[in-house]
Amino acid sequence: MVIIKSSREIKKIRAACRIVAEALEVIKQIIRAGINTRDIENAADREIRIRGGAPAFKGYRGYPASICVSINEQVVHGIPSTAVILKDGDIVSIDMGVLLDGFYGDAAITVPVGNISAEASRLLKTTEEALYAGIQKAVAGNRVSDISAAIQGHVEINGFSVVRAFVGHGIGRFLHEEPQIPNFGKPGRGQRLKEGMTLAIEPMVNIGGSDIMILKDGWTAVTSDGSFSAHFEHTIAIADNGQEILTKI
Repeated sequence: MVIIKSSREIKKIRAACRIVAEALEVIKQIIRAGINTRDIENAADREIRIRGGAPAFKGYRGYPASICVSINEQVVHGIPSTAVILKDGDIVSIDMGVLLDGFYGDAAITVPVGNISAEASRLLKTTEEALYAGIQKAVAGNRVSDISAAIQGHVEINGFSVVRAFVGHGIGRFLHEEPQIPNFGKPGRGQRLKEGMTLAIEPMVNIGGSDIMILKDGWTAVTSDGSFSAHFEHTIAIADNGQEILTKI
């Protein structure tokens, strides 16, 4: 069931999203060659908590960390570790959720480490553009698949592929709510979008094929062909005159 939020509830979601946005902004500044992903985890946990929030991912369905840190061919759900050290040319995706006063915020960014290849740079640019192409379609009266089609279209016209195994989602009192928002599909299908819906839209895009596999840790998803993958996400609220991006400073 899709839950329509009141203005009071959206205000609470906005506050959780503000913490996500501010914490991610801090994390962007510390990412560099030589840092390990556990250091990123520790910094993120600290930035969330000093703002009064709680890490939404820690313990969620057994996940062991406060954020997901996914490098290069890792699509999503990479577990932070002192053994994983960033190096020049890497790309690193940070997925973060925050719980505040009973409501959730969720966002993701992919950040270059030092000097990355032209192809990797184009992947990041295309993935972020695809996110905003999807957001533009998130207006009252449209349908969920209008978002999906916009994302897929932008990705594929640029020669990349969308990951089909993971989807965006509703968000609010629960981290994952209805509706599911695939990053592919034909327009004009699925749930009708209405004012008061809050959605986490999150394209994951691969340089190579769309297939993924899960590593032995049971969490980390990687591209089957070893190609780089990027991930961008915003939480938005559908308003009477378009949409508000809640996880953007």
